[in-house]
Amino acid sequence: MTTEVRRVAVLGAGSWGTTFAKVMADAGREVVLWARRPDVAAAVNDRHANPDYLPGVTLPGLVSATVDAAAALSGADAVVLAVPSQTLRANLGAWREFLPPGRTLVSLAKGVELGTLKRMSEVIADVAGVAPDQVAVVSGPNLAREIAAEEPTATVIACADHDRAIALQNACTTGYFRSYTNTDVVGCELGGAGKNVIALACGIAAGMGFGDNTRASLITRGLAETARLGRALGADPMTFAGLAGLGDLVATCSSPLSRNRTFGERLGRGESLAQAEAAGHGQVAEGVKSSVSICELGARNGVELPIADAVRRVCHDGLSAAEMGKELISRTPRPE
Repeated sequence: MTTEVRRVAVLGAGSWGTTFAKVMADAGREVVLWARRPDVAAAVNDRHANPDYLPGVTLPGLVSATVDAAAALSGADAVVLAVPSQTLRANLGAWREFLPPGRTLVSLAKGVELGTLKRMSEVIADVAGVAPDQVAVVSGPNLAREIAAEEPTATVIACADHDRAIALQNACTTGYFRSYTNTDVVGCELGGAGKNVIALACGIAAGMGFGDNTRASLITRGLAETARLGRALGADPMTFAGLAGLGDLVATCSSPLSRNRTFGERLGRGESLAQAEAAGHGQVAEGVKSSVSICELGARNGVELPIADAVRRVCHDGLSAAEMGKELISRTPRPE
C-alpha cells in the first residue's frame, strides 16, 4: 500500500460521510465525495456546502463531489465507505470493479448485517475480495454535527494492519479531531453496532419520562452485554472501556443529535415504528434493524442480551415500552 494517504474517495454524502470528508480535507488531503443525488454534488462543488445534511457548514476547497463513482475512486489512496450498514453490500457490489487495488477500505458504518450476521469489515472483505487486514473501521463518539462545527472529539481507527491504521490516523488528524489506533477490529465494530441498540433503549426510557438514573443504568448494563458478546467473538474486553465502547455509547445514548436516541424517545411516547419513521422524515435509526441481527448473533454464540432483545421486541414484536421496562427491572437478581 501507499505509505501516505494523499487522495481520498468518500462514498456517501450524508451527514457523517460529508463530515469525515471535511475532517480529511482539513488535515490537508484531497477528497472526492461521491453523492447519489446530483443536487448534493452540485451544492458541494458550487457552494462548498451540503445544506440538506449539514446546514450552515462551509466545506473546505479540497472537497469536491461527483455522482460518478468511478471518477471518485480513480487514483484514491484510501476509500471511505459512508453508506448505511444494511445497504453496504449492494452499494459496494456496484463499485467493486472501480476499487483501486491494494488501497485501504475504510468503514464508517456501524451495524451487523441482517441474514449473514457479518460485521461491516467482514462485508467489505467479502464483497471486495480483499484480505481482512486491508479493511479499517472508524468508531467513537462521533456525532457528525458537532464535528462539522469543529468541536473537539476523539475517535478510534481500527485495522489489523497497524501501518494502515497509522496512515489513516495521519490523514485525519486536525486541531479538533484526534484519532487513536487499535488492532481490535472486532471489539470496535461491536461497540459501534451495539451502542445504537442501547441508545434506542435510553431513548425509550426518556420518552417514558425517566431520568438520569435510568439512563446510566441502561448505559452500564448495555455496555456489559455488548462486552459479553465481544468476548465471545474474540474481542479485547478493554476495547469496550475505550472510545469505541464507552465513549461512543455515552454520546449516542445522551445526545439529542443521536438519531437512535431520538427515535427511541418517539417509541417511548407510544408512537408506532411507522409513526416514528414518518417523524424522522422516512429515516429509520440503524439500531432498529441491528437489534435483530445483534440478537441473532448473541443467540448463535450463547450470549444473553436482555436489553437488546427487549428493544428488538419493542421495534418488531409489538412489546410496549411499559412492558419492556417492567421486564428489565423484574429480571432475576444476579451478581454484577
